[in-house]
Amino acid sequence: MNRARPSAAAVVTVAGVALVAACGTNPYATSGAVQPAAQQQLSASTVQASSGVSGNSGVEAQLTTSTVEGLGAVLTDAAGHTLYRYAKDSAKPSRATCDDACAQAWPPLVSDSPASAAGVDGRLVGLVTRPDGRKQVTVAGWPVYTYAKDTGAGIALGQNVGADWAAITPAGEKAAASTTLGATEIDGLGPVVTDQAGRTLYLFTKDGRGAGQSTCDGTCAKTWPPLLVDGRITVAPAIDTGLIGQLTRTDGRKQVTIGGWPVYTYAKDSAPGEATGHGAGNTWYAMEPSGCRVDPSRRPEAATSTAGGY
Repeated sequence: MNRARPSAAAVVTVAGVALVAACGTNPYATSGAVQPAAQQQLSASTVQASSGVSGNSGVEAQLTTSTVEGLGAVLTDAAGHTLYRYAKDSAKPSRATCDDACAQAWPPLVSDSPASAAGVDGRLVGLVTRPDGRKQVTVAGWPVYTYAKDTGAGIALGQNVGADWAAITPAGEKAAASTTLGATEIDGLGPVVTDQAGRTLYLFTKDGRGAGQSTCDGTCAKTWPPLLVDGRITVAPAIDTGLIGQLTRTDGRKQVTIGGWPVYTYAKDSAPGEATGHGAGNTWYAMEPSGCRVDPSRRPEAATSTAGGY
């Protein structure tokens, strides 16, 4: 088992992105703030609504403004579950299209009548009639939903599921998730770049440095999930902010680039500090904080020579 030793340096706030001369100098780096992620801070102001959850009229519900780590201020229900908006719905006019199997995965917040209160502009809260005849709460015209896999308060697993779902802010906007880049020492490899969960990040040599596109889609992207970004990027001091950029994938989502390379995690890395994908197919390599690939001749303890490219 690999032993990871996280860098002791703290995350820094950088006002912008500047190009630097280094192994991974990125001609596609974007300008725009690189900021620290928000810290989880539940409970804040609430807005009341008379709710008929699952057809049970008279049950009172709450829309609560909370701060969730990595997202900032979002709306939650009375139990603290994050609320979401769906891109295939409509806000002007309000229209809910998530029904049947969709509504089982994304339960709509239904209510008999909305009411305004502190924390949310009451003029933004409304109702729309769903296909089954129930009334669903809307914020700034957008019908709002919970996510069945969010098992408790402060969880937002539904953020950007299928590229159509996003947590909703008190203003009815899409919450922008921050992406955190760290640096971790892995036995056999040295320092490598990691995501917010401590998972090793990789580059794919078939992409080409500075090409501005990812060639890993479909089955490849399931094995090597791209590191996506939809907001701020937090960078550890060990990584030069001038190396950080992003590109647009074929499905329209944004992917982080480091030193001009699109970066990915590996689905078979089961825990932080693992780098079993290093050297896979002689095309996948863990990434150094400099934006370069780790020396191909180096192997972590848990790496296997049978690992395939996809």
